[in-house]
Amino acid sequence: MIKVVLVMHDRQHEDYYRINKAEFAVMPQKGQYIYNSDGKTYEVEQIVSFAGYEAHNGAVAIIIVHPLSQDNPASEIYGLSEDDLLDTKK
Repeated sequence: MIKVVLVMHDRQHEDYYRINKAEFAVMPQKGQYIYNSDGKTYEVEQIVSFAGYEAHNGAVAIIIVHPLSQDNPASEIYGLSEDDLLDTKK
């Protein structure tokens, strides 16, 4: 798993702040959508990777994201609860 730190780009105030740490099987690419543990969908703006860095406990990259508006169709597709994504039926 690839460990990263998600950083929110608050476009309205031109500010950045950390959301959380996350792990991906494959590194997301600029322009892709990611689904975060907060139940929201974000678009990847930029990826800042640490050259030659191998992490055992730490992150190897910073992924800068911004939230999708609620009327964006991708918000509806990816805006599922964690229960919807997991096969919990027995």
